[in-house]
Formats: sequence, C-alpha cells, structure tokens
Amino acid sequence: MDSTIQTDFNNLESQVKNVQYEAFQRILAATEEEVDWAYEVWDTLVAGLTDSNNHTRSRYAQFLAGLAKSDPEKRILTDFPALWEVTKDEKFVTARHSLQAIWRVGLAGHEQKQLVINHLVNRFETCMNEKNYTLIRFDIIQGMRNLYDEIHDEKIKVKALELIEKEKDPKYQKKYAKVWKNV
Repeated sequence: MDSTIQTDFNNLESQVKNVQYEAFQRILAATEEEVDWAYEVWDTLVAGLTDSNNHTRSRYAQFLAGLAKSDPEKRILTDFPALWEVTKDEKFVTARHSLQAIWRVGLAGHEQKQLVINHLVNRFETCMNEKNYTLIRFDIIQGMRNLYDEIHDEKIKVKALELIEKEKDPKYQKKYAKVWKNV
C-alpha cells in the first residue's frame, strides 16, 4: 500500500471533519479500480462492520464493497453476510449508504454478481415492513441499474423491471421505472 492511501486510512480518525471526508473520498475513489492493497486492510474492514461508530460501519462497508473487485481469493463470498447486515443497520443513513454501495460487489465476478442480485431481489420483495421501505426499494433498483450499466447483463435489467412491476403503488412504480427509462 502506498503511503498516500495509508495516510488516508489514518486520517479517517482525524478530529478535523474535512480531513476525514477528504480521506474517505480518496479511498472510495481508489476502490473504483483494482488495487493491490485490498488484503492489507480487508480484515480491519470486516471487523469494522460491527464497530460501535456508525460512521466507521458505513465507511468500511462502502470500502469493502468497492474492494470486492480486488479480491482474487473471493473472500467477499464468506464476508458478504457481515457486509449485508450493515444494509440493515439501526442508523438508517448507515444502512442506506451501505445499500447504495453493495452493487459494487457484483463487479467482482459471476458468483459475486449472483450473490448481490439474489440479496437485492429478496430484500425488495420482503422489505415492506421496514421503515422507509420505498427508499430501500429505490436504492435496490438504482443499484441494479448501476450494476447493469457497468456489465451490461440483460438478466439484471429484466429482473429489475419485474421488481418494478410488483410495486403496487403507481407513484412509486413510476419513480422506480424512471431509473430504467433510457435503457
């Protein structure tokens, strides 16, 4: 790991919010591409998914989702349940940020894509009793669109459109459909 990324990880603990935020943004940007340092932080990130600080849980979930493409050992398949739990965090903003990032795991390969899609579909179909379920459903549809835009798997599009059809409320059905309008 180069010293800049190491400094960024250290700066996540800074008392200065701006320094924390900039470090977070740089790490997130770094995980957009494959990196060679994923396993240097992997266990720390997994452990941080249950940290008492919700900001840590949120950040680490987003980093881990991004690092899945840098995981040739496929550790994410074992660690996915812990990552998925953060999408149900007691702090809704933490849960939402994690859910909005989880689609990135699907970029890592076929098994990972199937794992993510299966979880997203199941959550869409079962989240009706959750608080803010319409936002959860929107994030699921948006995540599926993001994954589709990256890998162009028509099965994802078909599944997302099927989910949208299951929405009973015309207002939300229309909102979700807008995500897929230009495909």
